Amino acid sequence: MPLITSRQHAVVRQCRAVAHGDARRLLLDGWHLLDDALGAGVGVEVVAARAEVPAEHRATLERATRAGAHVLRVSAAVMDALSPVRTPSGVVAIAARPTVDPRALSAPAPALVVAGFGVQDPGNAGAIVRAADAGGATGVLFDATSADPWGWKALRASMGSTLRLPVLRDESALALLRAWQADGARVVAADPDATTSMYDARLGGAMVLVVGSEGAGVPPEVTQMADARVRIPMRARVESLNVAVAAALLLYEAARQREWVETV
Repeated sequence: MPLITSRQHAVVRQCRAVAHGDARRLLLDGWHLLDDALGAGVGVEVVAARAEVPAEHRATLERATRAGAHVLRVSAAVMDALSPVRTPSGVVAIAARPTVDPRALSAPAPALVVAGFGVQDPGNAGAIVRAADAGGATGVLFDATSADPWGWKALRASMGSTLRLPVLRDESALALLRAWQADGARVVAADPDATTSMYDARLGGAMVLVVGSEGAGVPPEVTQMADARVRIPMRARVESLNVAVAAALLLYEAARQREWVETV
């Protein structure tokens, strides 16, 4: 396999194009994400790896090759050019973006969906998915004004959870909330001005937990249709929490009320 040393190679242009946004493809930066993508059956198309592949990662390249990916060896300079991160991990891959059926987010019953509206920071979007995966959520929904959870920054922040959990960004997110509500799921909106603490709220059963933007919070149209509004108790001198932290706290209180028990 020849070593690619030119920063003008087509794979560099491909990776840069996908990093800037591609509705059909993902950019996976790092061995962990590549492993997770292969394990999840995501269609990995191209893998570019530094010439000196550590022994513990050689099996991953073999798996990628068996899965039909085109594996390339690149120089350190080329890796710096095609990786969007400041300190490249040594491998970058392009994969097909999975198609997610909205019905998958609410299964199995009882549904526990996390919905983010206006979550504009991709790191927060990815961290919400990671918390949802850890906290036992059935899926994660983002509205169209939120950062793309399948973008490379969000994927890195999710630590692979986006590849394991049904995650959807959809312009009809509000309509999906209404449909789930009509099917019996309670919509619970995080609201710092709510009178009900999350510890006093009913968070069992089929439910959609809604968190909002880092500044404006949950949009009024969602708050108005919600079955309940809950706040996270905080000391008076703290005005707000990071949206991913807030989502994680609400998720774990819901898990506690559902008597969720770690099985590992």
